[in-house]
Amino acid sequence: MRDSILFPIFIIFLGGLMRLVPHVPNFAPITAIALFGGMYMNRKYALILPFIIMVISDFFLGFHDTLVFVYGSFLISGLLGLGVREYKTAGRILLITIAASIQFFIITNLGVFLAGHIYPKTIQGFIDCYVMALPFFRNTIVGDVLFTTSFILAFELLKQLAHKVKPALVKEK
Repeated sequence: MRDSILFPIFIIFLGGLMRLVPHVPNFAPITAIALFGGMYMNRKYALILPFIIMVISDFFLGFHDTLVFVYGSFLISGLLGLGVREYKTAGRILLITIAASIQFFIITNLGVFLAGHIYPKTIQGFIDCYVMALPFFRNTIVGDVLFTTSFILAFELLKQLAHKVKPALVKEK
């Protein structure tokens, strides 16, 4: 089942669709899509397919000046998922999910400061950028943990259901 690409594609596609529905700011499946892809998809597709789903959903959401920072952070999250794929435990998954949330916060807010026009390009503007982002950081962590957990549980449930259905189909023949 590990090499099967259908269930991970389905879950990542679902995550991409979830980005399109109205949601609380920063409570989105972006990091979970990348982590899940790294943990469960065939290495050939682990970084590419989630990235493609992000680009497609961004066609509907709109492109912005900080996209390179978001996509860079997304790539790092996918690599974190790849790094834990052979040693998945609840504790490790929680740890990399929180690490992914932190790096997303750091990288994307750096993008807001550098590419945006909201904050002056001063030390105080830099500090203000991160301070003003703190309320969103809580949503990021909660969303990342919830979505990553949901994707993993959905995948494991689908995998177990497939194993139960497959022997039944073989017996009927």
